[in-house]
Amino acid sequence: MIRNNICMNAHPEGLRLHVKQQIEYVKKQKPFKGPKHVLIIGGSAGYGLASRIALAFGAGSGTLSVAYEKPASEKRTATVGWYASETFVEEARKAGLVAANIYGDAFSNEVKEQTIQKIKELFGTVDLVVYSLASGVRTDPKTGMQYRSVLKPISATYHAKSVNPLTGELQEVDIAPASPEEIEPTVKVMGGEDWELWIEALQKAGVLAHGIITLAYSYIGPELTKAVYRDGTIGKAKEHLEATAKLLTKKLAPLQGKAYISVNKAVVTRASAVIPVVPLYLAILFKVMKEKGLHEGCIEQMYRLFATKLYASQTVPVDEEDRIRMDDWEMREDVQAEVDRRWKRVTPETLRQVADLEQYTQDFLNLHGFGFPEIDYEKDVAV
Repeated sequence: MIRNNICMNAHPEGLRLHVKQQIEYVKKQKPFKGPKHVLIIGGSAGYGLASRIALAFGAGSGTLSVAYEKPASEKRTATVGWYASETFVEEARKAGLVAANIYGDAFSNEVKEQTIQKIKELFGTVDLVVYSLASGVRTDPKTGMQYRSVLKPISATYHAKSVNPLTGELQEVDIAPASPEEIEPTVKVMGGEDWELWIEALQKAGVLAHGIITLAYSYIGPELTKAVYRDGTIGKAKEHLEATAKLLTKKLAPLQGKAYISVNKAVVTRASAVIPVVPLYLAILFKVMKEKGLHEGCIEQMYRLFATKLYASQTVPVDEEDRIRMDDWEMREDVQAEVDRRWKRVTPETLRQVADLEQYTQDFLNLHGFGFPEIDYEKDVAV
């Protein structure tokens, strides 16, 4: 059930398969020495879920995930992340790993308190905290004020090509700029404020281990999407998130801890599907990166992050802003030059030659448990 590029339902068997495929990928890779106990805030989908799978099945880590997910009701299936999280815990426990889920509003003080109690019960302390929340709305726990984020350019209308990935129809879109009143709420929702509140609460409760690492995810992207992404409202939020990392490193000094930002590659997420321009950029990027043997989804990238960058040696490779660059392959000069060349010549006639819409659509459907050839979608299924 897809409306306005948003999938309204989820398939339990498809999501079970989706999680198992990611687990199988990690099991085939070389194991690495990683953290013992991990808290993942937003561990039910996308990069958060992939982080959890890579750490559990690549390094044998015990994991606790906090996510806002709901089980099935009379009227609808459970949320995507609920099926994924339940499957993960089942598979992790079968493998003899410690794994637990907390479902609730991660922005609230109550869930933070519940999480602290669960860490004490399961692990005592955690040595890695991954912050991977993606939400459009946040209630500030201090004031009770609710904030909504917007994805808009700042200062000028943005005009560009876009594609409806499900019909393949090319469009020209205009996105009006955000008002000053829309910028601050976006930073409140998607910036680093809540990450800082989490680390403060965990540190105060004494559940952070010596040498604690905390990690949050960001994106920069190319010139093509710059106006609507990095120079837009979401870019302001990401700048705040990145500044928060530096602040947290100072706060974690007594524990000899460190906060990192990992700048990740563009992938299909439930959020990116509704940003105009992004699906077309992704479809072209995927085709170019596949041709160069560089294409990665969430799981390949998270395994590479933990096994070859964060836990590979004493010194973590970072850029001049102290960020880990997992978008290194996406932003390679030859990749971006080819994406740019194809972007200029995309028309309804050339679309299928220059872009990989099939991969985009496949990734989008798989996120919700659909589009797997192994599954008979005509069959009734217990939700």
